[in-house]
Formats: sequence, structure tokens, C-alpha cells
Amino acid sequence: MKTLTLAWTYLWSRPLAAALNLLLLSLGLASITFLLLVSHQLDKAFERDLQGIDLVVGAKGSPMQLILSGVFHIDVPPGNVPLKAVLELQKHPLVAQVIPLSLGDSFQGFRIVGSSHDYITHYRAQLAQGQLWTQPMQVVLGAIAARKLGVAVGQTFVGSHGLAAGGHAHGENFYTVVGILAPSGSVLDRLILTDSASVWQVHEEHGKADEEGEEHLLEQREVTLALLRYKTPLAAMSFPRYINSQTGMQAAAPALEITRLLSMLGLGTDVLRAFAGVLLLTAGLSVFIALWSAVRERRGDLALLRMLGAPPIKLAALLLLEALWLGLLAAALGLLAGQGMAAALGWLLRLDNSLLVGGMAWPPTLWLVPAMALGVSMLAALLPALGAYRVSVLELLQGR
Repeated sequence: MKTLTLAWTYLWSRPLAAALNLLLLSLGLASITFLLLVSHQLDKAFERDLQGIDLVVGAKGSPMQLILSGVFHIDVPPGNVPLKAVLELQKHPLVAQVIPLSLGDSFQGFRIVGSSHDYITHYRAQLAQGQLWTQPMQVVLGAIAARKLGVAVGQTFVGSHGLAAGGHAHGENFYTVVGILAPSGSVLDRLILTDSASVWQVHEEHGKADEEGEEHLLEQREVTLALLRYKTPLAAMSFPRYINSQTGMQAAAPALEITRLLSMLGLGTDVLRAFAGVLLLTAGLSVFIALWSAVRERRGDLALLRMLGAPPIKLAALLLLEALWLGLLAAALGLLAGQGMAAALGWLLRLDNSLLVGGMAWPPTLWLVPAMALGVSMLAALLPALGAYRVSVLELLQGR
């Protein structure tokens, strides 16, 4: 314990140098923490939310936009497609399931998604309270949406037009909360789910169904997009081409678009990784220079310790413990800063609303950060510690 205390005292005997070394090492570790967190959370979100979705079909536009808006709900969809055309897809021999989604409204920033019970079943979500909707204008809230909105079963609210807060309110159409989902870890946690008929009822003129008839309305009604599941993996070879060439809709393959997205992000992560590596290398050199200089500056102290009976191994341990203190402090600060950077990114881009990126996560790979911190600091201290171990008392007293 005395050696640990002495090492701590020696570390901060030169506060400016210690603070600079700590800053350099912490910045490098924070960058690596940020990369590990973002990479882990994106991979987890892609695997979780894309599971079982073979194709997304929607309006002509950007395929990436279809995936981001229809699966992760972090973008605006390119438009609507006829409901009749989507229902025709269910009859195709290569299609096992079609889940239509209707977007366009929200409540205090949380998206209202019109669909069927199949959407909830697809993600294996379970009810925590209440029941699923049985008629239009009833809603089921995801766990996080219910918690942040403070809404309970039985309460009513009015949605607003648009996918962000601040849109025009549909004042005459009240939604009633009939259920709340248990946390599932999927995108459903941040959504307000209802029947597709609710979305049509809100946006259609009052009494229109009675005047024109349900069959005529079916010809006019639209949905935003549809999530498809194939009967056989071989359908991936021909079905998207069929959608794009034989219909007025667009098909987007999630696996292909996510691969493109990750390749686009790859350059930025490579640059940040290289930057973190340079910072760690610079920090290691700085720690080495500081400790090497400390051996020369503390010759009198080292000589006194040797005369008091301290063995050479204890002098070497003193320098190693000083580096250990620095590594532990840098690891703690780097982890906190990296978590803060990830949380800030999720907040700025509103990615946390779709459970893509956020702070306060701890993937197993994050243990690499304290290991790197200790590794860099201890490696930088090896030569100075060896120098302190090999110097004799006579040389120390002579000041050489």
C-alpha cells in the first residue's frame, strides 16, 4: 500500500506532464470505445430488426430510404403504394408473408404505425399490460414509448401529422391505449402500433366509406410499404427483379442495402481508428519520455530508498505502478468519454429512438479498452523500470 501511495504521489509531482499524458491516452481510448460501441450496437440492431425480413417493398425512390424508414423507422418513406398491389403480392407463389405498414403520423415524436397483429408476432413481442387492438383507433404502445410518454392503458391522445413532433394535430380522432408491450429489444419498443384501418380513418373524409362503399375505397387506399418473407431463399434471385420491372413499386433487399451502408461508413471508421492509433502511440511515447526523465530526476530519492533497504525490484515496481495508475485513470476517463460520445451521436441524430445507437452499453469487446490502456502504459514503463532496476547505489549517489 505504501508503494501504491508513493507511486500516486510521484505521478502527480509533475501535474502538467501527468495531465498531458492522461489526456492523450484518454482521447485515444475514448475514440476506440466509441468505435466499439457504435459497431456493436449497429450490428446488434441490424441482426435484431432485420431478422426474418427478406424484402421491403414500397414506392419508387431510394432503396436505402425504404430500409431505414420501414425497418428502423429513422427516415422518411419515399411515398405510398396502392393497398391492392400489396395484397396481390401475398398471392405470389414465392411469398410466404406480407406485413403492410402505414406511416405518416406521430405522437410527441414517437411514430404511429398502422399494421396487423402479424407485425407484433414477427418480433415475438409480448404484452405487459392490456390487450392487442380489436378495432380501429385502438393502439398498443412499445415499452419505451409508454415509459417516456407516461401513457397508461385506458388513456386517449390525438396524433399529429408528420413523423416528428410539432405537426398538425388530428383533433377529432382520438386514439385509445388498450395495451403496452413488454420490452423486446426490437424497434417495436419505440413505436405506437395500431390497425391499418386507424390510419385510413384518420386521413379519410368523415363518412366517405358510407358514401362510396368499402370496395371502392379498397381501390383507392394506400399503405406506405410492406415487409416480405420468402417461402424459399431462391426467391431472392428473381422476385426483386419482378417487383422492380413488372409493378409500379420498388423492392429493396435489406442484406444488400445494409452491406452498402456499412461500406459507406467504413471509410469514416477507418479514419477514426487510425486517429485513435496515432493518439495511443503518441501517448505511449509521451509516457515513456516522462518516466525515463523521472528516473534521472529522482536519483536522490532512488538512492535514499536503496539505502533504506529497498531492493532493486521495488524501484522498478514503483515506476510500473506509476504507469499503472495512469493506465487505470485513462481507462476510466476513456470509457466515460466514449460512452458519452455514443450517447451524443444517438441524441443528435435521434438514432436512440430506433434503438440503433446510444450510450450505457457494455459489449464484451469493450474490455479491450482497459486492457489497451494498461498495455500501453506498462509497455512504455518497461525500459524506465529496467533502468531503475539496474542502476547501482554508487551510481545513484554519484549522480551519474
